[in-house]
Amino acid sequence: MISLIQVRTPNPKLAFLSRTRVPLYRSRYLQLISIELSFPQKVFFCQAKYSESEIDGSFNLRVVPSNLVAAEKEEAKAVLTLFLKKQGLSNALSARVINKSEPFIDHLVSRLHSVHKSRYLVGRELTTLEIRDALIPYLEALHEEYGSILVDVVESFPNPPVLEKIEETIEKVPLPVTLASPPSAVLDSKKLKALARVSDNGPTGKLPPHILYLVELGMDIETIRVITRKFPAFAYYSLEGKIKPVVEFLLDLGVPRSQIPTILSKRPQLCGISLSENLIPTMAFLEELGVDKEQWAKVIYRFPALLTYSRPKLRATVDFLYEMGLSAESVSKVLTRCPNIISYSVEDKLRPATEYFRSMGVDVGVLLYRCPQTFGLSIEANVKPVTEFFKDKGFSMAEVAAMVSRYGALYTFSLAKLILKWNFFLTMGYPRAELVKFPQYFGYSLEERIKPRFAIMTQTGVRLLLNQMLSLSEDAFNKALKRKLKKLLDN
Repeated sequence: MISLIQVRTPNPKLAFLSRTRVPLYRSRYLQLISIELSFPQKVFFCQAKYSESEIDGSFNLRVVPSNLVAAEKEEAKAVLTLFLKKQGLSNALSARVINKSEPFIDHLVSRLHSVHKSRYLVGRELTTLEIRDALIPYLEALHEEYGSILVDVVESFPNPPVLEKIEETIEKVPLPVTLASPPSAVLDSKKLKALARVSDNGPTGKLPPHILYLVELGMDIETIRVITRKFPAFAYYSLEGKIKPVVEFLLDLGVPRSQIPTILSKRPQLCGISLSENLIPTMAFLEELGVDKEQWAKVIYRFPALLTYSRPKLRATVDFLYEMGLSAESVSKVLTRCPNIISYSVEDKLRPATEYFRSMGVDVGVLLYRCPQTFGLSIEANVKPVTEFFKDKGFSMAEVAAMVSRYGALYTFSLAKLILKWNFFLTMGYPRAELVKFPQYFGYSLEERIKPRFAIMTQTGVRLLLNQMLSLSEDAFNKALKRKLKKLLDN
């Protein structure tokens, strides 16, 4: 009969064994390890019909139309596929993982609705970029937590991976000749110490002063743990020397106190940068480049990483904007409205996008000014499929270019959402030319704006232009219907 023992391990490959019994003959190495790595229970707590709550725990997925959920599932699959490929998986293997991971995809969509609950409650849909920005950090945190068994986590969700797979991983781990810890175990040990530093009560029975300060700002312990897992040095920043001076500096700039936790979560490295030697000089340099100094609070909240880029990188992006024909005033507005354009590689992102849009006949300078985030999209994965979609529907390239010039955000919506709205457009009886004139149609919520407005207009028995039907306020829309009806009756 095979003896069983209880195993504890710091190795991310073997993390699930902290709650599992393993045959004794397979655990000679594991017996040497006594550090316990806890598995966050909430990762494996998700119902497909409801979102998990990280805000206030009450958002019901059933308020989201099923066709929108289906479209967002496709978006989530695309984000997960891209993430897996970045971890080294082939296209074929990534596709197989996606096909086996339906519950995890539901979990991602559920999380998306929880994070952006307020957006859905007012009928606003998320763009591809917003979905990606919401999910990528979460996937990165999971990868940081579980390392090489992340695929098992994804495929087995909502249950931990099966023991057989973990045992296969154990078989591949060579037994040590000495008690020396492998590099991965050392790294995990450092991370565990950092996590303990932000979680454990001190001699006084209270959390450390810098953690209490962050909690008072509105940052919960779990958020601090997530930051620490991604950036362990954060646990060692002193309150008076690092964290508090940066927080007070942000407050003096006009950043609302409620936004401080979000800023620190996005870029905890800010607390490790010298105010006098780095942050303030970088801000002065950016003001010279065009950032509106009156808008710093908004700029930092939108993209706190802006203050951590090198001057050559900042200068290269601004020089590119001038090269594209933008005026100093336009550059200032682009940097203020969309500071994350600094994160786009000039040679790998901005120039290839410029060449593609120019080949379509689009005024690149106008598009950069109106919708700079379009240049952060993948040409192959996001832009070309949308272009081909409209061409397949009978639009000429000149018409597509006109639509993009009028509404640059057209490319930030997923193909699945565009298809849903196109199919409904076909039932409305408008000529295709209306979309060329008013491509903003694709930016309105199908369920909360397009369908209700069209139904009211149809019941009234009159017909407004597409842009009148959608862009007018509720009061102006009703007045336009009454005027149209009166004119019809008078005639």
